[in-house]
Amino acid sequence: HLEKGDIIIDGGNSLFEDTNRRVREAEAKGLLYIGTGVSGGEEGARHGPSLMPGGSPAAWPHVKKIFQDVAAKVEGGVPCCDWVGEGGAGHYVKMVHNGIEYGDMQLICEAYALMKDGLGMAPEEMAKVFAEWNRGELDSYLIEITSQILAKMDADGLPLVDKILDAAGQKGTGKWTVINSQELGIPITLMAEAVYARCVSALKDERLAAAKKLKGPKPLLPAARDAGKKKKFIGEIRDALYASKIISYAQGYMLMRAAAREYKWNLNYGGIALMWRGGCIIRSRFLGKIKEAFDKNPKLTNLLLDGYFRSEVKRCQKGWRNVVAAAAKRGIPVPAFGTALAFFDGYRSAVLPANLLQAQRDYFGAHTYERVDKPRGEFFHTNWTGQGGT
Repeated sequence: HLEKGDIIIDGGNSLFEDTNRRVREAEAKGLLYIGTGVSGGEEGARHGPSLMPGGSPAAWPHVKKIFQDVAAKVEGGVPCCDWVGEGGAGHYVKMVHNGIEYGDMQLICEAYALMKDGLGMAPEEMAKVFAEWNRGELDSYLIEITSQILAKMDADGLPLVDKILDAAGQKGTGKWTVINSQELGIPITLMAEAVYARCVSALKDERLAAAKKLKGPKPLLPAARDAGKKKKFIGEIRDALYASKIISYAQGYMLMRAAAREYKWNLNYGGIALMWRGGCIIRSRFLGKIKEAFDKNPKLTNLLLDGYFRSEVKRCQKGWRNVVAAAAKRGIPVPAFGTALAFFDGYRSAVLPANLLQAQRDYFGAHTYERVDKPRGEFFHTNWTGQGGT
């Protein structure tokens, strides 16, 4: 029994395209519709979540106080909730949040694998490392709970984490993010690898069979036998984790910027960082730095070009490269660390081998190419074989 002007609120994990459609249908009937992303899990339900509302702008003044009262608060009592934009903008930002969450979790799992398999560390020892990291630039909810998980013992006094089956589930929101990035042509490579890493983990029976037949190097690193080298490598893992995290968020913000252009949303990127600063699964000190970056330059095209993040990647780069190289030599899979580094090297390259790719496309499909000695927008075709055509 809805009347004109009534407000419908969808707080589920809805696909933003569905929310776009529902907003149009509701408004056509004289109703108002809000699709809001909600993050925080059980703790957020009890103490305040991060809320990302979008939909009918006319509805926001009526529910703003309710939403911001319910939301988590950060320093100074600032609520982790503000208006995101029209249509499905709120659910879109939540979708990207979940994609970043996938990436953060995969990066932490790769750091864990490097310490466990590469350095032979026990869960209790790793718990202390993560607790120490949580006191620095990696301070975040996911690092904090990882420390607690690794310290948790089962009823028999043995680490519980070692008894959990290594086959990860997923609800599909990470997949949505990756599919949308393909549609918009944005390389969110780290989130994609995080989704695929879960897919590989789900092949448990196949992996058990393959492990008996496909042989590679032993994973234990030489550093495992030397206390000084071990400590140094743990520091390099931390650097790889932080640098890769910067890449992940840079890619997430690239995607949101492309979406704002495509769907004609006026997104407040610093405001989004503030919404994620508390209450949600990816909450971290790091997000404050993102807000500062966009406060300084609202038109910032990429987080990697901000002074702080540029200097942090430079500081971490040597350790990051050492970790990826060591993992490759020892057969420890680090798809997220590896793709983050590959993206960084690709993004900073003035020239990539795509010229050869364009020549191949023109050779077999006459897809044409542009020339470096001609203005952009002029296209050329070559008769590569000298037979037929021009």
